[in-house]
Amino acid sequence: MSDLAVQPAVIDLNADLGEGFGRWRLTDDDALLSVVTSANVACGFHAGDPGTMRRVCERAAAGDVVIGAQVSYRDLAGFGRRAMDVPADELADEISYQIGALEVFARAAGARVGYVKPHGALYNRCVHDAEQAAAVVAGIRAAGESLPVLGLPDSRLHEAAREAQLPVVDEAFADRAYTAGGTLVPRSEPGAVIQDPEEVVRRALSIARDATVRSHDGQPVTVRARSLCLHGDTPGAAALARRVKAELGSAGVMVRSFV
Repeated sequence: MSDLAVQPAVIDLNADLGEGFGRWRLTDDDALLSVVTSANVACGFHAGDPGTMRRVCERAAAGDVVIGAQVSYRDLAGFGRRAMDVPADELADEISYQIGALEVFARAAGARVGYVKPHGALYNRCVHDAEQAAAVVAGIRAAGESLPVLGLPDSRLHEAAREAQLPVVDEAFADRAYTAGGTLVPRSEPGAVIQDPEEVVRRALSIARDATVRSHDGQPVTVRARSLCLHGDTPGAAALARRVKAELGSAGVMVRSFV
């Protein structure tokens, strides 16, 4: 079970924010910050730049949204979604670097980095790869904070975090397809991203209330979650996030940060 215990009918909503670079903008940060309770802020390795990080931190702090460091492989060209083999010591240093960079802007906004979540290929790699997961945790520890680690339940990442005495937070995805084993269907496969808003809402409610979701082949899968991710780079993400939040409220589910 998660170290931060799952409470009945209580869930956090998180989204990936600050995913632009220079003049390029991908996410509607202001609109999403009016909905979510936790913001996974890109730290410059898969997306993001100093100005974007500063703006998102300022607006998150002003709206009482918890700031999280979304750390990644160094892969701007591939948006952090390409498989990479990075030596463990190098990866740990890069994780510390990203957290430290975001912490500067969080503190300037009167807040702090409240948790860490890997992005993309690193997130998926750390589900099964004990070495890479341990490197991520080592980087978090080296940053000097006992930060909660957001990720899939029963992942190698959470195992490594527990061994390092870091809190873990179980995460689920309303807009991603699951395998029967409880992992995410790779984005390279058809149907990996759920596009139908009605289905996203149904899955969000099922996860929050019943801790279950249907796999891509129709099997029921138990999905423990204290935080629910809604991807900010999908079309109409902000409107969908507002609808999910409203439907959760109507169903008696309290939306509240885990920090």
